[in-house]
Amino acid sequence: MKEFGMNVFNDAVMNERLPKSIYKLLKKTIEGGLPLDPSIADVVANAMKEWAVEKGATHFTHWFQPMTGITAEKHDSFITPLDNGKAMMEFSGKELIKGEPDASSFPSGGLRATFEARGYTAWDCTSPAFLKDESGAITLCIPTCFCSYNGEALDKKTPLLRSVEALSKQALRVLALFGNKTATRVISTVGPEQEYFLIDKKYYDKRKDLIFCGRTLFGAMPPKGQELEDHYFGSIKERVAAFMKELNTELWKLGIAAKTQHNEVAPGQFELAPIFSTTNIATDHNQLVMDYMKKIANRHGLACLLHEKPFAGVNGSGKHNNWSMSTNDGQNLLEPGSTPHDNAQFLTFLCAVVKAVDDYAGLLRVSCANPGNDHRLGANEAPPAIISIFLGDQLTDIFEQLANGGPKSSKQGESMTIGVTTLPALAKDSTDRNRTSPFAFTGNKFEFRMVPSSLSISGPNVILNTIVAEVLCQIADRLQNSSNFNGELRVVLRDIARNHKKVVFNGNNYTQAWVEEAKQRGLRNISSTVAAIPELITKSSIELFEKHKVLSSTELHSRYEILLEQYSKQINIEARTMIDMTKRQIIPAVIKYTNILASSIYNVKGAFSGAQVTVQEEILTEISATLVNLKMKLDALEKALASAHNGSSTDAYAEAVAYRDVVFRAMAELRVEGDKLETMVDADLWPMPTYAEMLFVL
Repeated sequence: MKEFGMNVFNDAVMNERLPKSIYKLLKKTIEGGLPLDPSIADVVANAMKEWAVEKGATHFTHWFQPMTGITAEKHDSFITPLDNGKAMMEFSGKELIKGEPDASSFPSGGLRATFEARGYTAWDCTSPAFLKDESGAITLCIPTCFCSYNGEALDKKTPLLRSVEALSKQALRVLALFGNKTATRVISTVGPEQEYFLIDKKYYDKRKDLIFCGRTLFGAMPPKGQELEDHYFGSIKERVAAFMKELNTELWKLGIAAKTQHNEVAPGQFELAPIFSTTNIATDHNQLVMDYMKKIANRHGLACLLHEKPFAGVNGSGKHNNWSMSTNDGQNLLEPGSTPHDNAQFLTFLCAVVKAVDDYAGLLRVSCANPGNDHRLGANEAPPAIISIFLGDQLTDIFEQLANGGPKSSKQGESMTIGVTTLPALAKDSTDRNRTSPFAFTGNKFEFRMVPSSLSISGPNVILNTIVAEVLCQIADRLQNSSNFNGELRVVLRDIARNHKKVVFNGNNYTQAWVEEAKQRGLRNISSTVAAIPELITKSSIELFEKHKVLSSTELHSRYEILLEQYSKQINIEARTMIDMTKRQIIPAVIKYTNILASSIYNVKGAFSGAQVTVQEEILTEISATLVNLKMKLDALEKALASAHNGSSTDAYAEAVAYRDVVFRAMAELRVEGDKLETMVDADLWPMPTYAEMLFVL
C-alpha cells in the first residue's frame, strides 16, 4: 500500500537516505535502547530535512506532550538568511537534538516558577519523525521529551520511556533464569481502542457546554436512547463513513495502522482500533488519532467529542488499553500456548501481573482518573472503580491449581456446531470474554478497560510497566538467591496464587453484589478522582518509582498538584458555564414562554365569558414553580462556587474536595430543574439543541 507511512521518516526512509554506518548506529540506539551518539546528529538532521523539504515542508517543530494531556509544538522555519540577501534551507544536528520552549507556561506542579522560563525538549529517536499537513502547510514533527532546567520530567513521554527501560531490565533478569540467552530487550506493547462521539457541527456551535466543557451540562433524554441496542455494529451512515475513510487515509499516511471501525453502543458513538505497536509509539499515535479525529470531523461539518460522558443517560466513552510484553527475539511473554499449565515462563509473567495489579490497585485507579471518568466508571458501559482481574475459566483453573501445589492440566476449547449444514464447525475458545471487567486477560494480552477516552495512554502504561517491573524484580531476587530454581519457582507461584487470588473475579462487575463481595475480599473502591490522586504520593508509591528511576518524589508531588489543580479548574469551568447558560439562555426562554402562556390565558378569557383556560393555567403554574426552583438552585450553585474557590485556595486537596462535594452536587441539582423545563417549554423557544437532535441527526 503506497500511502502507508508516506509521511513518516521511518526505517525504510532512513535506510535509503542515511549512510550505512550512520544508519547502523541509529538502529542500535532505537532497537537496543543504547545511548544516542551525538556525532551522527548532523547527518541525520540533514537527511531528515532534505526528505521533508522534498515533500513540501517549510518548518519543523519539536512535538512534545506536556502535562496538559494534549500535544504542543513551536514551529521554526528551515530558512537561514545569507549575506547576499538570499536564504537557504538548513537544519542542524543541534536543532534536531535539542529545543528550548518556555517551560513556565505549562503545568509544572511547582517544578517551575512563573519567572523561571527555561525548559528543554530532547529528540526521542525511538519514535519516528513525521509530517503534518495542515491545509497545505507541511511541518516536520520531531517527537521529543520535555524537561525542566533542572532535569525534571515536565511531560508524559519521559516517565514512559523510563518505565519501558525499568520493565525491560527486570523482565530480562527473569528470562535469563529460564535460560533465554538471545533476548536483549523486553518492550511493552499496546493497542488502544478509541471511542468517540460525532454530532453535527451546527449543533455543537450552539452548545456552550460542549464548546467549553466537552460535555452537556443540560439535556433531557429523548424518547429513544440506546435501549433497543440497534446502534452497536449497525450500518454506518454515509456521512460518518466518509469521515472514517478520510481519517483512515490520513492516519495511514502517518504510519498509524488504523484497523477496526464500527458503531458503538450509544447513538452517535463510534470506535477506532489500531494494530499493536510499542507503548511509546502507540502513545504518540493515539495523541495523533485524537488530534486528527477532531480536525477531520470539522472538515465534514461534524464535531468529534472525546469526553468520557458527553451525554447523560447513554453510554460514555473509554479507551481500552490492550497491554502485553514482548522480547526482541520474537516472544510474546503473555502467550499461554496450547498447554499453559506446562508453560512455566508464561505462568511466571502472568502471576507477576496479577500480583502487581493487586498490590498497586490504587496506582492503577489514579492512572485512569479524571473528572470525565467520574461520570463513567460504574455506569452500565464501564467497569466499576474497583480493580479486579478477569482470567477466564482456563487460567482461573490453573491459578487455583497453582495455589494447591501445582498445575497438572489445562481446560481446552471445543468445537461448536451451529445447526446449519452449510455452516462450518467453529473452534470454541477455552474461555468466554467479560466486558464488565476493568482488567481482563484476552488471549495473549491484558485489556485495561478503565482508561478514559480523552486521556493520554502514557499514564496508565507508566503505571503498568513500573508495577510489573517491581514484581518481576521481587521474583528474580527470590529465584537468584535460591539453589533450587524449579522448587523455588513453584513456591513463588504458589504464594502469589494464594495471596492474590482475591483480585481475580470472572463474574459480573456491574452488580451491587460484587461491590459487597469486593469489600469482603478487601479490595478498595476508590470512587472519585479526588480520592484517587493521593495514591501518587504515598510512601510505597514514592519508593516504587524512585527505586526503578521512573519518577522522583519531586516529580510525583508535582503531578499530584497538577491533577488536583486540573480537577478544580475543570469543575470551576463547568459550574461557570452552567451559570451562564442558566442566566442567559434558559431563564430568558422560560420567561418568554410564560409570557406567551399568560397572554393566551388573558386573551382567551377576554374573548368570551366562561372560556376554559385550566390547561394553560396548570402549565403556567407548573413552569413558574419549576422556574422558581431553578433560580434557587442557581443561587445555591453560585454560593457553592464562591465558597470553593475562595475558601481553600492554599490547599489544593481541600479545594478539590470542595469542588467535588459541594459544587458538583449543586450542579447536579440545578441540572434536574433545567432538564425538567426543557420537557415543558415550547420546542421552538428552547435555546439549545436537544439530545434528540444531537444524537440522532447525522
